[in-house]
This record gives sequence, structure tokens and C-alpha cells, in this order.
Amino acid sequence: MRSDSPNEQDRRPAVPKLLDRVRAAIRARHYSLRTEEAYTAWVRRYVLFHGKRHPSELGPAEITGFLTALAVEARVSASTQNQALAALLFLYREVLACDPGWLEGIVRARRPKRLPVVLTRSEVERLLGGLRGVHWIMGMLLYGAGLRLIECLRLRVQDVDFVRHEIFVRDGKGHKDRVTMLPRAAAGPLMRHFDRRRALFDADCAAGAGSAALPDALARKYAAAPREWAWQWIFPAAKLSIDPRSGERRRHHLHESVLQKAVRVAARRADIAKPVGPHTLRHCFATHLLEAGYDIRTVQELLGHHDVATTMLYTHVLNRGGRAVESPADRLLATALSGAIRPAAGAPTPPAPAPLRSRSS
Repeated sequence: MRSDSPNEQDRRPAVPKLLDRVRAAIRARHYSLRTEEAYTAWVRRYVLFHGKRHPSELGPAEITGFLTALAVEARVSASTQNQALAALLFLYREVLACDPGWLEGIVRARRPKRLPVVLTRSEVERLLGGLRGVHWIMGMLLYGAGLRLIECLRLRVQDVDFVRHEIFVRDGKGHKDRVTMLPRAAAGPLMRHFDRRRALFDADCAAGAGSAALPDALARKYAAAPREWAWQWIFPAAKLSIDPRSGERRRHHLHESVLQKAVRVAARRADIAKPVGPHTLRHCFATHLLEAGYDIRTVQELLGHHDVATTMLYTHVLNRGGRAVESPADRLLATALSGAIRPAAGAPTPPAPAPLRSRSS
């Protein structure tokens, strides 16, 4: 059999590398850049774990061994382990088109059911009091509008309606849009921030870097849209950077770690002895609305939860278990103080109960 000449070999299309195929499959499905980075990192780690063997040569035993090593040796959380599994399932099903049936038998890690950390109103006030400038505005939107951190960072100028006091959340978790309120306490500072943001946008345009990344194919459909004020990020990064997908020099939105660090510092200064992060403010938003007597379906819609059972989780962290149940110990104490029951001889005198706050407080 005649072998191909060197010239014929050069004319053959190059076979894409595995990670390039993974990236192409992710982009074809319009997954986010964060998902692309996470999935490619897990596929690379999986291949290196098995001595650079091609995944098509590996099976359920190798996947289970990799996931077990993550849990036992790396001691990763259940959610991290499940993310690694999701990346491998995507690799085999969508990239290698190889689903022999055993993929369904891979066991997912069981995530522990934990109650969210919720701050009191005074703790929220102290926490927000420790934030300054744009960090305070973002903290107010997390607590006052129930935004997730990434939803806040991805807000664009056109998503805020100062007249109706509404925020339009686009492509939230589960690729869903929703409308939530714009806190009136944050409206004035946010409008002043818009003035500073517009000046920065004008300077970027003058430097030829005033283009914003647009979702899907909008940039091709509307060529001028990336340079329009309405599409700019509300909370921009401090420096220009190169877009990893388009290669264009532009200003991205602020990174998550910036606000995460600011909230940790503010919590430490406020002497809050609880694990606090930006997402804690979203938990406080939901819990404090339920405490104020708002309907759980309304809170579900504002949070963007698909299932009301997810919102019901916050009823477990209310002061009285979510059902206005009074502790029998408090009832016994109130009876003793009224004189109906005399404390036993030698028993300490119980302290007077704190006055009950009204629901509107």
C-alpha cells in the first residue's frame, strides 16, 4: 500500500486537541466562560491523574477512582466533587459521543443539607457600615434586592430602572430572567456612581477600548451595540484586559473576589462571629422579608427560585421556627414573673424578659 507523501499529509486537516474540542462543544451550547474554565480544568486534571491516557481508553473504574481520590486525598467538598463529575459526563457524552450506559451508574456525592447563615438586622447594618464606595452599593443590592453576587456583577446600565425602582436580572441561575426591586436607599448613590461610570466609559471609548462583551450572537446582529452606553457593565474592573474568547482589549466587570474580600474585612471590623460572605446578604434578604410577613411565593419570585421548597429553607432560620411558636420555657418564665408560680426556695430570680418588637421593626 502506497503511503501518503509529505505534501498530502500536510494538506490533511489537523485533528483538534482534546481540550480544544471540549471548549468548542461548550461554546456551541452557549455555556458561560466560568463553566468553560471549570470543565477544561477538570478534564485536564482527570487525564493527568491517569498518566495522560486518553479518556476513550478509560471507563467507570477510572472515573470512580478519580472521584474517590478527590474526596479522600484532596478532601474536596461534595459540590466540588459533583462539579468534577459533571465535567466528565460532558466530556464523554457531548465531546467523545461515548455513552455506553455505565455513565448513569456513576454515583454522585451526597451534599449535606445545611441551613444558611443569617445575620440580624443590626448585624447587617454594621456589616454594610463597614463597606465603602462601590462596595457599599453592591452590598446594598445584594441585601436590598436579593441578588446573587454574579448577578450583581453582570448588571448592565440598561438593567436598572430608576423611575420604577426595578432591577432586571438577565440570564440568572437556570438561564432565567426576573425582576426585583431597586432599594430606594441605594438609588441615589447608584445614580452618582452612574455619572462616574459614564466618565470612565467615555475615556475608554477615546482609547479605543469602550466595547463590552455581549451574550450569544448579539454583537454580530447589532454591530454598534457593544459600544453603546446601555450595554456597559455597571461595576467595571479597575483595569482593561484581553477577552479570552474574542481577543479584544476591553474592560470586563469587577471580579467576584473583590467584593468577597471587602465583605470579609467589613465583617471582621464589625466583630460578627459568623461565617459571612456576599451570599449571606441574599440569605438575609429572604429571611427578613419572611419575618416581615411577606408571602413566600412573592419571596420565591424575587429570589428567582424554581421550586418553592428552596425558599422554604429560610423558614427554618426564623426566630420562631417560621411558625410563630413560643417556647414553653418562655411561657413558664412569664407565668412565674406574674406571680402565679413562685420560684423554688434558693432558685435564682429570673431576669425580666426583653420587650417584644413589633413586626414592622
